[in-house]
Amino acid sequence: MNTVPNHMPFSGYSDAYALPRIIRCEANLYLAQFAFMKLLPAKYIIEQALSRGELAPGMKVLETSSGTFALGLAVVCRELGLQLEIFTDPVMDKGLKNRLDSLGAEVFIVTEKAKQGGFQRSRLDALHGRMRQLGQSCFWPRQYETPDNPAAYKPFADQISEMVGADITLVGSVGSGGSTCGTIERLRQIAPGARLIGVDTFNSVIFGQPDGERKLRGLGNSLVPGNVKHKLYDEVHFIAAPLAFTATRSLHEQHAVFAGPTSGASYTVGRWRARQYPKETVVVICPDEGHRYVEAVYDQEWLKQNGCLHEGVLPDAPFSEEHPTTALPPWNRYRWNQKSREAVLNALEDDYNEPR
Repeated sequence: MNTVPNHMPFSGYSDAYALPRIIRCEANLYLAQFAFMKLLPAKYIIEQALSRGELAPGMKVLETSSGTFALGLAVVCRELGLQLEIFTDPVMDKGLKNRLDSLGAEVFIVTEKAKQGGFQRSRLDALHGRMRQLGQSCFWPRQYETPDNPAAYKPFADQISEMVGADITLVGSVGSGGSTCGTIERLRQIAPGARLIGVDTFNSVIFGQPDGERKLRGLGNSLVPGNVKHKLYDEVHFIAAPLAFTATRSLHEQHAVFAGPTSGASYTVGRWRARQYPKETVVVICPDEGHRYVEAVYDQEWLKQNGCLHEGVLPDAPFSEEHPTTALPPWNRYRWNQKSREAVLNALEDDYNEPR
């Protein structure tokens, strides 16, 4: 009996690892485990730019990133023979920087934080300065704004639809907005009632929290990305770093899924949702594997030293708030109900301005 699958070899690393494995971990709970999810939009954005003539051999690709979008671009640029420059900040871990260096990317670390918009603003300022130097000989993928980012997730949505159906509850972390918005838009073309739950962290401005320090990286933002289409979200959950880190370890201990902390944050929400609504099919996006976090999230001493060890009993359910700006750690839920960000924030102002 021939047990070897009859598939052709992949043409390269980006083809082999662009889509995730779908893993069933409870009766109605599935995990979409990516090697690193940002490879999918990086590949699509670069290929589309080449096909449109916006990018050509000899031009430099410039981007601002402190995470795996930089790695995705580095892989694709290496495969296609393109030059890449990344503008980041001190939060980028040494392991990721080493991989970028090995793939031939130039990494510029911005050390001064802007008063408004934090490191993300100062990184953008540095990138814009470099673009002025290079003129027409560079290309900026603009992951936070380009419609090619959400469009890249059509194959992922089709993968979900083929495996478990399109009428699902999708749970995913929100950073650029590409993965959650692009996937749900495609799923709702097939099943208009498909539900979307966004997972953010405290001190992220995306859904109205005040900007501040964030120990949970890979989601959240100090700026509101253009690719976050707020009207697509049914619910938003805010997860604190210690809870996300504990959930990440629990995901590995209970299901052998080796993932990063954004996966742990989304898993917390997805598991709760699946148990609250057993007739729903819940799919949780796990954006990356855990290799970058072995000496951090998976290290008890690191958690203690960084004040990220969760104390006490893990909550079984979130607190629910009247407004996202008043949400408090460790876990809060807000029924967004497919409204615009302006409508949600204005509703709070209207409440304050009502006669007492």
